[in-house]
Order: sequence, then structure tokens, then C-alpha cells
Amino acid sequence: MTWPALAAARAHDAAARVPFVIDGVGVGSVARAHLSALRVWPEFLRVNEAGITLTAAAEVRDTLLARINAALRAQGLIRAWRDERFAIVNPASGQPLAHTERAAARFWGTLTFGAHANGYVADPQGRPSHLWIAQRALHKATDPGLFDNLVGGGVAAGQTPFEALLREGFEEAGLPREVMATAQPGRVLRLQRDIAEGHQLEDLHADDLTLPAGLQPQNHDGEVAGFQLLPVAQAHALAAGSTMAVDAALVTLDFPLRHRLLSPTLSPADNAALAPALFACAVRRHQKA
Repeated sequence: MTWPALAAARAHDAAARVPFVIDGVGVGSVARAHLSALRVWPEFLRVNEAGITLTAAAEVRDTLLARINAALRAQGLIRAWRDERFAIVNPASGQPLAHTERAAARFWGTLTFGAHANGYVADPQGRPSHLWIAQRALHKATDPGLFDNLVGGGVAAGQTPFEALLREGFEEAGLPREVMATAQPGRVLRLQRDIAEGHQLEDLHADDLTLPAGLQPQNHDGEVAGFQLLPVAQAHALAAGSTMAVDAALVTLDFPLRHRLLSPTLSPADNAALAPALFACAVRRHQKA
């Protein structure tokens, strides 16, 4: 069996992009097709076939990147503008080296972070029996109308993934901080794929959140069209198809593996094949911070 989300998670052409470098550190990548668009800023960017280096001093990088991004947006090279500030980090250390508009991270191919929660209901023995699945609003800039985790969002500059989860929990599902704080950390899964907006390199921090059977999530920010509570096997089957956002599908597929729940919708061979396929996307287990 092929899982669309797993195929998409690693669908990228490394030869079509060149490194993006700050302070001698490779922080991302840019499409070769866009090199000519960047050569108009020789005072800020050193551009050649081997890569692109931001030469500006640290104290002016954010201002210069904002100026460059605005021009790229006007040319249609940066899409789905968010007016959200994301850090450009050293992938090895996590140290911020600059900041940029969220949508521009795809153009520059920089590492971003997502915070996701599998909201589940347990049976009398404490084993997960149902998962809450959200449906993204039709007006969303990315993946409109696709299915999603109960909670999922990008990690803004200055936030940890867990802090982002606490915020998103209330905005997306109406869950207060004291409820979200009980979420248990799972795995970090990496997406690295070419998309229409550029290149998505993202670490997905997946948490598990136990919820009482009678609780009904309530969206507050208008980004969710609705919620449904599905048996774990049905949610897993949904994630194995093509109607769930790729990041959410990875997090959902990983959930029964970590809880040692075999999917009755898959053959024994497919159940056995899913684990190593997902492990190929796994970066590490994560901890609350």
C-alpha cells in the first residue's frame, strides 16, 4: 500500500535548489529558477550557482529580508502571506539567525516548526478508542477544506512548540490552557517536500491529549469548519487517504503506532510496513519546554 502523506513528506528534488546561507550556516534552500530574481540585491545577497548567502550584518537582516520579501511577494514568488513572524534558525542548534514572514519560509526553504495535538477519548481500560478530527475552513490559505488534527499550528518566533500548542488549543478548539497543559509529548516528524509555494522543511511536534467523552471542541478563530469524533481505525483510514492535510496525516498515522494499536483497516503486511515508513520521517521524541 502507498500512503499519500508519506510519499508527499519526502517528495523533493534536491538538485533543483541551492543552499541559503547565513553566518556560514546552511539555513535553507532556494529554487535555482529564482536565482535571477535575487541578483537585483547584490549589496545584500551573494548569488551564484553554488548557493545564496545573506551578507548583511545581524542588526539589519530582518529589515532587509522584509524589504526583499515584499518585492518577491509583488512578483508572485511568495504566496499565502500571513503577517506572522517566524525565526530563521540554525537547523543544528535551533539558534535564531534572522526573522522572516511565515509565508516567505517556503521561498527560502528554511526550517519551521509545527505543534499538533491528537485529541482522543479512551475506553474503560484507558486505551485510545476515538480521535477528534477537525476540518479546515474553506477560506484557509493552505489546505482549505482538508481534514486536520484536533489542534495544529505553526510555531511563531519567540515561542516553543508547547507554548504554541497552548495558544492554538484555545483558538482552534476552545480548550483552556490547563487542559492543553496535560498533553503528553510524542514524536517529532519531519516534512521535507516541494510545494507550490516553494519548499517545506518542517518539524512536526506531535502531542497526545486525553479528553473526556462528553467534551465538544469549539472553534474560536474561524479557521475550523467543524469537528468529528471518529473511532481510531476510521481516523487512521482517513489519514491513509488523500483528504487530510499532509502534516496532520503524518501525526495521525503515527498515533496508533505509539499506542501499539494495529489498524483493522490495513492488512498485516501493510501494518508492518507502516512503522518503518513513518520512522523514516521521525527526528526524535520530544519533550515539553
